[in-house]
Amino acid sequence: MAGAKNKVIAGDYKGGSIKISATGASIYVDSWETAMLNKHEVETYELITDEHTKSAASGIIRGVVGDALLGPVGLLAGALSAKNKGIYQVAIQFRDGKRSLLEIDDKSYKALVKDCF
Repeated sequence: MAGAKNKVIAGDYKGGSIKISATGASIYVDSWETAMLNKHEVETYELITDEHTKSAASGIIRGVVGDALLGPVGLLAGALSAKNKGIYQVAIQFRDGKRSLLEIDDKSYKALVKDCF
């Protein structure tokens, strides 16, 4: 499964990229238009879907290391301990009436929740 797009997939700002910086999360449409994703700009947000998958690359690497260290039991333990990857779809209602549907990864979702709290 591919990673999250970190983009606005529907509504206002469609096609805009989600960026995380020192000032917080924002939607970057172009050099003239950005929308901050914080408690001052966002009226409400709602988690629509979240998908969690195991990272195949992480599972393979952990399995090989586990096998080398502990044999077959280590192989199984390493493969099962693969990192989870999350993809979230979040509906945003801005205070100015605009609405957007975002598809974001774990890092962006955590930043959104933190900045909107």
